[in-house]
Amino acid sequence: MELVISKWVFAFSLFSWLIFSVAFSVEELDEDSKVRGVNLGGWLVLEGWIKPSLFEGIPNPDMLDGTQVTFKSVKLQKYVCAENGGGSDISVNRDAASSWETFTLWRVSESEFQFRTVQGQFLSCYGNGCVVSATAKSASSTETFQIERNNDGRVHIKTKSGAYLQATIDNQLVADYPGNPGWDDNEATFEMSIAANNLHGDYQLGNGYGHNKAKEVLERHRSTFIDAGDFEFLHRNGINTVRIPVGWWIAYDPNPPAPFIGGTLKALDNAFSWAHAYKIKCIIDLHAAPGSQNGMEHSASRDGTVGWTTSESVSQSLHVIDFLASRYANHPALLGIELLNEPSAASVPLDILVPYYKQGYEIVRKHSPSAYVIVCQRIGNANPIELYQADIGSHNLVVDLHYYNLFDPFFVNLSPIENIRFIYESREPQIHALNDAKGPLVFIGEWVNEWNVTNGTQAEYQDFGRTQLEVYDAASFGWSYWTLKNDREHWDFEWNIKNNYLQLSKHSEPIFN
Repeated sequence: MELVISKWVFAFSLFSWLIFSVAFSVEELDEDSKVRGVNLGGWLVLEGWIKPSLFEGIPNPDMLDGTQVTFKSVKLQKYVCAENGGGSDISVNRDAASSWETFTLWRVSESEFQFRTVQGQFLSCYGNGCVVSATAKSASSTETFQIERNNDGRVHIKTKSGAYLQATIDNQLVADYPGNPGWDDNEATFEMSIAANNLHGDYQLGNGYGHNKAKEVLERHRSTFIDAGDFEFLHRNGINTVRIPVGWWIAYDPNPPAPFIGGTLKALDNAFSWAHAYKIKCIIDLHAAPGSQNGMEHSASRDGTVGWTTSESVSQSLHVIDFLASRYANHPALLGIELLNEPSAASVPLDILVPYYKQGYEIVRKHSPSAYVIVCQRIGNANPIELYQADIGSHNLVVDLHYYNLFDPFFVNLSPIENIRFIYESREPQIHALNDAKGPLVFIGEWVNEWNVTNGTQAEYQDFGRTQLEVYDAASFGWSYWTLKNDREHWDFEWNIKNNYLQLSKHSEPIFN
């Protein structure tokens, strides 16, 4: 969900020459039939900030997959460095740590790890006495090291064969320290610092706990975090749709590839049953795609990199869409399928994304002539107009935009009135322009009643929420709030409604009959 927002400097003149090469049709929605939705985030795809307690029992919780670390020799007072970011031998010769001196962890067990450089190579040692290099493109036993920690931030690093690494006088990292090092200022002792520990998703939880414990934790979470009572609450408060994030491993339930844990398919089936009982519609959102489409925890990235653009990952994603469409196409609660959440503009080029969207559209159409097919705008430096020009599909196509007054320095020092003015001056014109383009419907698939204002009053939050509802109500498909529940005040829909920080007009009639 977290993303970098551009400042929506929107080129409205593009619409003056925008020409669609195919006839486009949508089942137009009147005001009482638009989506007024809530995302069920943090349920079937994890985000650590939503429920931090899920991760609290993991051994060495500060050393999960994707954690970034630095090592400083206490003897030489120099940092371990992958010269040029990787591709040659490791040296121990830097006075300060930057990207070349920072290594990303792949966790093997609570004490065994593989170290990835900024360029993607792994540290390797091929036997006792070896000079450690950063040349391996994949990781196996020769790229696996054990870390021994004491309570003062000091560590020893040991190869699989039992040899301790040491920093030599000529600034090399060599697996030949004699005997067992103590914790004094010797050549085999390093100070380890955590440079970043930002990823807390499904990969980190499954690999951190191990299969059996992770299954226990997630079974409890999935059965209690969202239940039928939540759908009653949503119905009672005028919500007619839920957007349900899922991970690609749902298509392989009940035994998905490690470290993912089965059980999400049963939970999704339950959600459809509860939704139908309360006259709520469901949007299935492929939130986490194979390889990760944006490097974030909510796309189940292992280490913050984007690997979705390979042909294998794209094909696997299409298989997931086919699985979901075939399973739910005839369910009365299905409203639409979102093909991919928040692909990164920096890492996912249009010449890969658009063909994927086109194929995904055709797959959904194979199973359903009327289900809405939703395509998400790229996050970062991208303009939604690119999807209007892409000729993805001709019927019931929706473009999803995500609006947050967060995650960008532009919003850091804005006052309450400046935040509200931004909604009116930037987002409202964009929504109307896209509505007028007569192409795909417009969906504000994620937004939140939160900002960077400190100590905002209840009245200011109410004004901010009221403004967003007023503006986003104009979107031709509707909107969906992020998210129903989490452990942060102000963020979640449930807290905002119960504490009267967000005020909705209720819809008395069922919609999408």
